Amino acid sequence: MTGPNDAHDLRDVRIAELAPLPTRAHRSHQAYSCTNCGHWQRWFPHTPPPQCPVCADVRNELPEEGFAFRTAPEVDALVTTSWREAVPGVTEFWCDPVVGLGSHGWVLETADGLLGFEAAPWYTADALAELRRRGGLRVLASSHVHGFGGLWQLQDELDPPVVSVGVHDLTWTKAFRVTWPADDQLELAPGITLVRTGGHFPGHSVLHDAGRGLLFCGDSLKIDLAEDGSARALSAHKAFHAQIPLSRAELRQMREIVGALEFDTVFSPFEFAAGVTTQHVLALVDHMLANPPSAAPVPMDVLSPARTVLA
Repeated sequence: MTGPNDAHDLRDVRIAELAPLPTRAHRSHQAYSCTNCGHWQRWFPHTPPPQCPVCADVRNELPEEGFAFRTAPEVDALVTTSWREAVPGVTEFWCDPVVGLGSHGWVLETADGLLGFEAAPWYTADALAELRRRGGLRVLASSHVHGFGGLWQLQDELDPPVVSVGVHDLTWTKAFRVTWPADDQLELAPGITLVRTGGHFPGHSVLHDAGRGLLFCGDSLKIDLAEDGSARALSAHKAFHAQIPLSRAELRQMREIVGALEFDTVFSPFEFAAGVTTQHVLALVDHMLANPPSAAPVPMDVLSPARTVLA
């Protein structure tokens, strides 16, 4: 990777030294959630946005019957937010019924306090109370726009000192304020690092928890789950709905970056599976490089230890 390494920036700055958030004029604007994908955007009160930028992008599907939006009170009346311990030290938050793409939020216990990565589409009052009971969030971050969910709501309600997204993807962050744009690497807590992979989006980043061997992969990987919750297949894509593959250069970059991280459990914005290792991901990339471009899932039993990569 190129560019400056910000690995120790957050460790070396005390929370009290971080500038408080200014009064944000955009809080007077209404928050609207797309009924198709769930993406939140701020727009003028009593005037829904003209379109959803995420659905209009090639990586997502257009709604069948035109754009429609829900306000925050309408979403709150629709859903229940639930949570559970996914693995020791990691809490999963999600909504029923599914809202939009159905993103899940992950909250990691760290030596510096709670770190939120990705977000559920909405956090009900009891879910927010649970986060407050546990001390709130010190850091809030996301891999890319498909994992944002209700990130704006967590910032408004809990006001974490650090909100971080890859600097190349700031165009998607109109609903909230990024306080710490991330370059190629940014250590968000001791041993927990945000690492830019690119590929799916220019600023797409993964979160690596070295101590627990966890990879929060964003959409660099898609995990197909078996009925018992284990991984049945893995895939990688530029656009999942349109089944657009990653380019050869993007795959080689993914191999270099993700292949250097040690992990044995993988979390996407939508699911997680234990037993998915660095070697499985290397094998997936090698399989994709050895075959015609495809975004199709590759069964786990095909993903033997990594082999020689074709140019």
